[in-house]
Amino acid sequence: MVNSTLITNSTDSADAINNDVDSDTSATEPTIKPHLILALDYGVKKMGMALGNTITETARAFDILAMNNGQPDWDNLLGIIKVWGVTKVVVGLPLNMDGSSSMLSKRAHKFARRLAHRVMEQHLPVTVILCDERLTSVAAREIAWDNGWIKHERAPIDDISACILMSTYFADPNSSVAIDAIKAD
Repeated sequence: MVNSTLITNSTDSADAINNDVDSDTSATEPTIKPHLILALDYGVKKMGMALGNTITETARAFDILAMNNGQPDWDNLLGIIKVWGVTKVVVGLPLNMDGSSSMLSKRAHKFARRLAHRVMEQHLPVTVILCDERLTSVAAREIAWDNGWIKHERAPIDDISACILMSTYFADPNSSVAIDAIKAD
Protein backbone atom coordinates (compact mmCIF):
# COMPACT_ATOMS: atom_id res chain seq x y z
CA MET A 1 0.00 0.00 0.00
CA VAL A 2 1.21 3.52 -0.66
CA ASN A 3 2.38 5.39 2.43
CA SER A 4 1.61 9.10 2.34
CA THR A 5 3.51 10.80 5.16
CA LEU A 6 4.39 14.21 3.72
CA ILE A 7 2.06 16.34 5.83
CA THR A 8 1.62 20.10 5.59
CA ASN A 9 -1.27 22.45 5.07
CA SER A 10 -2.63 22.52 1.55
CA THR A 11 -3.56 26.03 0.42
CA ASP A 12 -6.28 24.92 -1.95
CA SER A 13 -9.09 22.42 -1.75
CA ALA A 14 -11.37 21.72 -4.67
CA ASP A 15 -14.99 22.53 -3.88
CA ALA A 16 -17.36 20.12 -5.58
CA ILE A 17 -20.52 22.05 -4.69
CA ASN A 18 -21.24 25.68 -5.46
CA ASN A 19 -24.13 27.19 -3.52
CA ASP A 20 -24.71 30.23 -5.75
CA VAL A 21 -28.36 31.25 -5.96
CA ASP A 22 -29.81 31.79 -9.42
CA SER A 23 -31.61 35.16 -9.50
CA ASP A 24 -34.58 33.61 -11.35
CA THR A 25 -35.32 31.02 -8.68
CA SER A 26 -36.39 31.39 -5.08
CA ALA A 27 -35.04 28.00 -3.95
CA THR A 28 -31.37 27.39 -3.30
CA GLU A 29 -30.18 24.43 -5.36
CA PRO A 30 -26.56 23.35 -5.10
CA THR A 31 -24.86 23.11 -8.47
CA ILE A 32 -22.38 20.29 -8.81
CA LYS A 33 -19.22 21.34 -10.63
CA PRO A 34 -16.87 18.49 -11.51
CA HIS A 35 -13.21 19.36 -11.26
CA LEU A 36 -10.50 17.47 -13.07
CA ILE A 37 -7.14 16.82 -11.48
CA LEU A 38 -4.10 15.73 -13.45
CA ALA A 39 -1.65 13.44 -11.65
CA LEU A 40 1.90 13.31 -12.95
CA ASP A 41 4.30 10.48 -12.12
CA TYR A 42 7.47 12.47 -12.82
CA GLY A 43 10.43 10.80 -14.47
CA VAL A 44 13.53 11.84 -16.38
CA LYS A 45 12.69 9.76 -19.49
CA LYS A 46 8.90 9.58 -19.25
CA MET A 47 6.06 10.87 -17.13
CA GLY A 48 2.87 8.98 -16.40
CA MET A 49 -0.39 10.91 -16.50
CA ALA A 50 -3.79 10.18 -14.95
CA LEU A 51 -6.99 12.20 -14.81
CA GLY A 52 -8.97 12.27 -11.60
CA ASN A 53 -12.46 13.56 -10.81
CA THR A 54 -13.03 15.25 -7.46
CA ILE A 55 -16.71 14.28 -7.33
CA THR A 56 -16.30 10.54 -7.83
CA GLU A 57 -12.75 10.55 -6.44
CA THR A 58 -11.70 8.18 -9.18
CA ALA A 59 -8.76 8.24 -11.55
CA ARG A 60 -8.05 6.77 -14.95
CA ALA A 61 -4.79 6.28 -16.77
CA PHE A 62 -4.42 9.00 -19.37
CA ASP A 63 -1.07 8.87 -21.16
CA ILE A 64 2.68 8.53 -20.85
CA LEU A 65 4.47 11.69 -21.89
CA ALA A 66 8.01 11.52 -23.29
CA MET A 67 10.52 13.59 -21.33
CA ASN A 68 13.79 15.07 -22.54
CA ASN A 69 16.15 14.79 -19.56
CA GLY A 70 13.33 15.64 -17.15
CA GLN A 71 11.74 18.31 -19.36
CA PRO A 72 8.38 17.73 -21.08
CA ASP A 73 7.08 19.29 -24.26
CA TRP A 74 5.71 22.27 -22.31
CA ASP A 75 3.30 23.34 -25.05
CA ASN A 76 1.81 19.83 -25.13
CA LEU A 77 1.51 19.59 -21.33
CA LEU A 78 -0.04 23.06 -20.99
CA GLY A 79 -2.36 22.26 -23.91
CA ILE A 80 -3.58 19.13 -22.09
CA ILE A 81 -4.23 21.19 -18.96
CA LYS A 82 -6.18 23.81 -20.96
CA VAL A 83 -8.19 21.43 -23.16
CA TRP A 84 -9.27 19.19 -20.30
CA GLY A 85 -10.01 22.08 -17.93
CA VAL A 86 -7.71 20.77 -15.23
CA THR A 87 -7.95 22.75 -11.97
CA LYS A 88 -5.18 21.03 -10.03
CA VAL A 89 -2.00 19.15 -10.93
CA VAL A 90 -0.61 16.61 -8.47
CA VAL A 91 3.08 15.97 -9.09
CA GLY A 92 4.53 12.85 -7.51
CA LEU A 93 7.42 13.43 -5.13
CA PRO A 94 9.69 10.33 -5.14
CA LEU A 95 11.14 10.42 -1.63
CA ASN A 96 13.47 7.80 -0.18
CA MET A 97 11.83 5.21 2.07
CA ASP A 98 13.03 7.10 5.16
CA GLY A 99 11.31 10.29 3.89
CA SER A 100 14.51 12.04 2.88
CA SER A 101 14.98 13.74 -0.48
CA SER A 102 16.62 11.98 -3.38
CA MET A 103 18.17 13.46 -6.50
CA LEU A 104 14.98 12.57 -8.40
CA SER A 105 12.75 14.17 -5.74
CA LYS A 106 14.74 17.41 -6.06
CA ARG A 107 14.22 17.30 -9.84
CA ALA A 108 10.48 16.59 -9.38
CA HIS A 109 10.20 19.57 -7.02
CA LYS A 110 11.99 21.80 -9.54
CA PHE A 111 9.68 20.53 -12.30
CA ALA A 112 6.61 21.31 -10.16
CA ARG A 113 7.87 24.85 -9.52
CA ARG A 114 8.44 25.37 -13.24
CA LEU A 115 4.99 24.02 -14.04
CA ALA A 116 3.41 26.33 -11.44
CA HIS A 117 5.25 29.27 -12.96
CA ARG A 118 4.16 28.35 -16.51
CA VAL A 119 0.48 27.98 -15.58
CA MET A 120 0.71 31.32 -13.78
CA GLU A 121 2.18 32.92 -16.92
CA GLN A 122 -0.70 31.48 -18.97
CA HIS A 123 -3.22 32.87 -16.43
CA LEU A 124 -4.64 29.39 -15.89
CA PRO A 125 -6.58 28.83 -12.64
CA VAL A 126 -4.51 25.77 -11.76
CA THR A 127 -2.91 24.80 -8.46
CA VAL A 128 0.23 22.66 -8.57
CA ILE A 129 0.93 20.45 -5.57
CA LEU A 130 3.44 17.79 -4.58
CA CYS A 131 2.34 14.48 -3.10
CA ASP A 132 4.47 11.64 -1.73
CA GLU A 133 4.61 8.86 -4.30
CA ARG A 134 6.71 6.24 -2.51
CA LEU A 135 6.03 2.71 -3.75
CA THR A 136 3.53 3.75 -6.46
CA SER A 137 5.65 2.17 -9.20
CA VAL A 138 5.96 -1.08 -7.25
CA ALA A 139 2.20 -1.19 -6.66
CA ALA A 140 1.46 -0.24 -10.29
CA ARG A 141 3.67 -3.01 -11.67
CA GLU A 142 2.04 -5.57 -9.37
CA ILE A 143 -1.48 -4.45 -10.33
CA ALA A 144 -0.66 -4.39 -14.05
CA TRP A 145 0.99 -7.80 -13.91
CA ASP A 146 -1.83 -9.40 -11.88
CA ASN A 147 -4.48 -8.03 -14.27
CA GLY A 148 -2.62 -9.03 -17.41
CA TRP A 149 -2.21 -5.43 -18.58
CA ILE A 150 1.48 -6.00 -19.18
CA LYS A 151 3.26 -9.06 -20.56
CA HIS A 152 6.84 -8.02 -19.84
CA GLU A 153 8.27 -6.93 -16.50
CA ARG A 154 9.86 -3.87 -18.15
CA ALA A 155 6.62 -2.67 -19.81
CA PRO A 156 5.74 0.96 -19.00
CA ILE A 157 3.38 1.41 -16.06
CA ASP A 158 3.88 5.13 -15.44
CA ASP A 159 0.25 6.01 -16.19
CA ILE A 160 -0.91 3.37 -13.70
CA SER A 161 1.51 4.81 -11.13
CA ALA A 162 -0.11 8.20 -11.73
CA CYS A 163 -3.52 6.62 -10.97
CA ILE A 164 -2.18 5.29 -7.68
CA LEU A 165 -0.71 8.72 -6.92
CA MET A 166 -4.17 10.21 -7.54
CA SER A 167 -5.75 7.65 -5.19
CA THR A 168 -3.18 8.56 -2.53
CA TYR A 169 -4.10 12.23 -2.93
CA PHE A 170 -7.86 11.50 -2.74
CA ALA A 171 -7.33 9.38 0.40
CA ASP A 172 -5.54 12.24 2.19
CA PRO A 173 -5.55 15.61 0.36
CA ASN A 174 -3.89 17.27 3.35
CA SER A 175 -0.78 15.16 2.76
CA SER A 176 0.19 17.39 -0.17
CA VAL A 177 2.29 20.53 -0.42
CA ALA A 178 1.21 23.45 -2.61
CA ILE A 179 3.89 24.93 -4.84
CA ASP A 180 4.47 28.67 -4.84
CA ALA A 181 5.64 29.55 -8.33
CA ILE A 182 7.44 32.68 -7.12
CA LYS A 183 9.35 31.14 -4.21
CA ALA A 184 13.01 30.46 -4.95
CA ASP A 185 15.16 27.70 -3.47
